[in-house]
Amino acid sequence: MLHRLLLTLILALALNASACAARRFEAALVPLADQAGVGDTYAGIRLLGALRLAPAEINSQRFCGLSGLAWDEDAGILYALSDRGSLFHLQPELNPQGHLTGIKLIAAYPLRNALDRPLRSPYDDAEGLAIRNSGNGIQGDAELLVSFEIRPRVVRYSPTGLWRGEEKLPALLRDPGHYRNPNQGLEAIAVDPYWGILIGTEVPLLNDPSDQVRLFQLDGRSWNYLLSPAPESALVAMEVLPDGSLLTLERAFVAPLRPLIISLRRTPLPEPGGVAPLNVTDVAVFDSSQGWLLDNFEGLTRYQDQRFFMISDDNCSAWQSTLLVYFELLPARPAAAPR
Repeated sequence: MLHRLLLTLILALALNASACAARRFEAALVPLADQAGVGDTYAGIRLLGALRLAPAEINSQRFCGLSGLAWDEDAGILYALSDRGSLFHLQPELNPQGHLTGIKLIAAYPLRNALDRPLRSPYDDAEGLAIRNSGNGIQGDAELLVSFEIRPRVVRYSPTGLWRGEEKLPALLRDPGHYRNPNQGLEAIAVDPYWGILIGTEVPLLNDPSDQVRLFQLDGRSWNYLLSPAPESALVAMEVLPDGSLLTLERAFVAPLRPLIISLRRTPLPEPGGVAPLNVTDVAVFDSSQGWLLDNFEGLTRYQDQRFFMISDDNCSAWQSTLLVYFELLPARPAAAPR
């Protein structure tokens, strides 16, 4: 009898999971906090809307586990990357006031390898997403750059997931033995018009200080980036700003019953190679113990001007949520003059 009951429970859970995965795409407006609504200013940003995106399936690709974002200005497409190797095309919907009101899921593609086959484990652990040629006025020439974690590499893709080649990483990053954990590797990637492709590890490399990660150029030169003092903070995304500085996203998670802290931070990029850490300053810090609706935010992209999207990775778990947040970065406050 116990065996029969257990089998029935397993089947019910499986059917429920299947129904959840197959349901149609839905996006619901959600407040991020009681103390800050749409249009309100918090720290160094202005909140412009947030959506909770329900799990769905399109073209046999599960819409969940989203860890990267990239905006294609020429195509009007917001690309979202799954850490299971799927690429989704989204179209944000804004009202006349410039607030996020909805989003459409219009296409999905599996990332493919050099043999034109969909990626399979352990090669499908896609984490970071960046884009080239996103706003040059030429249709169809966008190229996506994807950083992978378990098998560290950076691969170029078409917007439909076709393999276009692989970038050569510095020797230090090619060797999995230099990472503290195989699942805490190449997480953040961005394209700078001056420095080129920039890559950051989620946590410090094996022999680096425990409070610093390094941001690498492909030629091996790097900057030391001082992580937030929040316990277990990790670098999960970065985006280049028009003035040449970086907007970075950090996530600090210790345990389910401890606060989740999400930090947006800003740093200039001087000549690489210095010993001293970069001058990193907080833009906005969100703490779940202070009433903020948060989840595992990992993706970040600049939309237009000083406006950005960030997205959370729900790990394809029923206990987590995919949250898409739209915000405006306010002008940096000038440093106080010494007295």
